[in-house]
Amino acid sequence: MKRTIAQLAGLATLVTGLTGGAAMAQDYPYRDITTAVVWGAGGGTDTINRMIMAEMEKHLPVSINVINQTGGVAGSNGMVYVMNQPDDGYTLVGLSESNVTAAVQGGWDKKFDYWYPFIVGGSPDLISVPANSPYDTLESLVEAAKAAPGTIPAAASGAGSIHHLNLLALQNGSGAEFKFVPYKGSAPGQEAAIAGEVALVVTSLAEQAALIEGGQLKPLAMLTPDPVEIAGTTVPSAFSIYDGLDKYLPLKQAIGFAVHNSASDDVKTALGAAFEQAIASETVAEWAAANNYDVGGQYGPEAQKLFSTLESTFAYTLQELGAATVDPATLGIEKP
Repeated sequence: MKRTIAQLAGLATLVTGLTGGAAMAQDYPYRDITTAVVWGAGGGTDTINRMIMAEMEKHLPVSINVINQTGGVAGSNGMVYVMNQPDDGYTLVGLSESNVTAAVQGGWDKKFDYWYPFIVGGSPDLISVPANSPYDTLESLVEAAKAAPGTIPAAASGAGSIHHLNLLALQNGSGAEFKFVPYKGSAPGQEAAIAGEVALVVTSLAEQAALIEGGQLKPLAMLTPDPVEIAGTTVPSAFSIYDGLDKYLPLKQAIGFAVHNSASDDVKTALGAAFEQAIASETVAEWAAANNYDVGGQYGPEAQKLFSTLESTFAYTLQELGAATVDPATLGIEKP
């Protein structure tokens, strides 16, 4: 039977409408996801995100591509980049506890509850020096800094990172004053220490472990209450050296990723299911043990509550230490 041009056009419109509706009805995710990590390649946040995304891919019908969007204040460039993407769950942000200070440092103007976060875990911070450094103990380094305030260069990632806060806390608790030199992540800061550009570096045990075992960095003290055994030596706790540190430390990591809190329930449910399966896997457990990480596994409201506490603690710690440019109270951040 012959059809008129009008009838054929009508059929085409009907088919287009049906196929378009079917496309719109596809379950999330039906195309690849991108995770934009706010810190540099090779650092702790980058490494954890690449690991967890590879594991989550096993439980999703799509691939997850990891990129780096660095710079700004406390990782603000990467957060702003993801904020400006649709809240459809196809662009995630790879972040850490250090990003909670972006607002009080003027990096952006939002509280951290803008995000719906997933916490993979974290690793304790320590202070180390180049292998050929004349400083063999934390006490000798601190005494040198006291003798020449503000002259000994120290790397601790970017301004407002947990490593920077730990450096500030160490200064406040010991009476020393170092010359803070910011870098776009932990890996560049550690490389600067090895190259002799800075005299010391504060990053996590997970990030430093290979460099310590390889004889490139010399650990002086853990910035947590417990000592650690690594490379055949005991790294003492700074708490046992300076009594005043317990007023400011420990400040611990919470590394993972997030989606817009405004994303749909379907997006949050799909990501949550894949995340739960990934976190429970032997792959993640073995990776964490081998790389000096403690596994978290919190997400959604539970993780938001943890980040809210971190945001409050970090914001007012920065304010107390004179490193905040914005009053946290004006942002609606409650004092701890």
